Amino acid sequence: MTVTIAAMGQLFVEGWAPEYGSPFETDDALADPEKVDETVEVDGPWAPLPGVDDGVGVVAFVDGVRRIDARVTLDDPQGPTFGICGSYGVGAVVWDRAGGRSDYRDLRVERLAVFGNGQGAPIPDSSGIIYRSESVPDSDPGALIKRFHGAMRKAEAALSEGLAQSGLFVVADGPINDLSATEKVGYIKSHRAPYLSPQQAPVIGRVRAGQRTPLFVIGRGGQYERYSWYQRLADLPGGHSWTGVVRCEVSSALPTATAVSIANRTAALLPLVGSAPHIDPRAPQNLVPIAALERELRRMLGDPAFVYRALRSAVAGAGVEA
Repeated sequence: MTVTIAAMGQLFVEGWAPEYGSPFETDDALADPEKVDETVEVDGPWAPLPGVDDGVGVVAFVDGVRRIDARVTLDDPQGPTFGICGSYGVGAVVWDRAGGRSDYRDLRVERLAVFGNGQGAPIPDSSGIIYRSESVPDSDPGALIKRFHGAMRKAEAALSEGLAQSGLFVVADGPINDLSATEKVGYIKSHRAPYLSPQQAPVIGRVRAGQRTPLFVIGRGGQYERYSWYQRLADLPGGHSWTGVVRCEVSSALPTATAVSIANRTAALLPLVGSAPHIDPRAPQNLVPIAALERELRRMLGDPAFVYRALRSAVAGAGVEA
C-alpha cells in the first residue's frame, strides 16, 4: 500500500520533557482577533525591536506550585460527595543584581480541601497538617481542580502586587490576574492562542535573543485588557522559529510609554536568567530563579507519602473516607 504524505514544513522534536506537555499549545477559543490591537506601538509593518537594559537593580520572581494530596469522599444518606485535598506553595526569589545574590522571600504553604455539590466537611488536623475546607456547587471533578488552582493563582497575584507596590520590579510566572498600574510582568512559557494576525505573526520567527516584537493589546475594551509582546530567551541550534520564545504581558492601566519601557527591560533582562537544557527539561523558558523557587516550594509541601498517611489517619472515623 502506498501512503502519500502532503508536503509540510520542517519537523522538529521539542527539547521540553514530554511530561510538561508542549511549549506551543494552540487553543483557538482563547484567541479573539477582533479584540487584539496591533497598532498600539507600531502602526504599520512590524520588525524585531531590541531590548534595553535600564539597569534595574532588584527583580522579584514570583511563582507557585501545587499538588493533589488525595481524593476524599463525604458519605451521606443522599449519596456520596467527592472532593480533593491539595497543597500549594507560593513565594518569590528576589535578585539583587548589584549585590550579586538572590534570596527567597514570603514563602508559604496552604492546604485546601474542596468538596462538590455545595457540601463540605472539616478535615481534622494531624501532625500539624491543616486543611482549609471549601465547596463548589458543581460535582464535576474539573470544578474541584479549578477552585484549587484558582486559590493558588490568587495567592500568587496578591504576593506579586504586594512586592510591586513595595517598589520592586516583578516577573510573575503565568498570566497576570491583578491589573492595577504597578510594574509587574506576567511571564507565559507556553503558547495557547495565536493572538497575532497573519500579517504580523511572522515577525516572531525573526526575533532573536534579547529582542521583542512590538506591543499589542489583548482584550481591547474588556475587563482583562493588557499589553503583550513576544520575546526570545536564547538562540538554540537546531530549533524551530518559536524555540525559546515566550510571551509577556503587563496591565493596560499603565501608560503606554511605561509599558514600552518595561517590555524593553524584560527583553534584555530575561535572557540573562534563562535555563540551560542540561539543567532544566523546560529550558530555556523555565527561568533559573523560578526553577530554584519551585524546588524549594515543593520541598516545603512535604513528602507526599507522609502527607497522605497523615491525612488518612486524621479522617479515620470522622465521617470522611479518604
